[in-house]
Amino acid sequence: MDIRNILAAQNYAATKAVTGADPAAMGGAVFDGAKDFISTLQQSEATAVSAMTSGADPHALVEALAQTELAVQSVVAVRDKVVEAYQELLRMPL
Repeated sequence: MDIRNILAAQNYAATKAVTGADPAAMGGAVFDGAKDFISTLQQSEATAVSAMTSGADPHALVEALAQTELAVQSVVAVRDKVVEAYQELLRMPL
């Protein structure tokens, strides 16, 4: 008997069974992500307003704009994945 077969059998036995996803946990994660996105936008907006009205630190403004750009890119990436998954569902035969 080949040792690779024995090792493969041991690895197959050691794998965990796949558990079902918890829809409530997924909804909570999406909700938390949306709240974080909104708070990032609000903080960036407040920093931009203070920079224009009272001459706040330009470095803080650039940092806030970079955080906003990153947050928007993340949301766009999630949106693209959702649209892609929806299109895959539409292509499935019935």
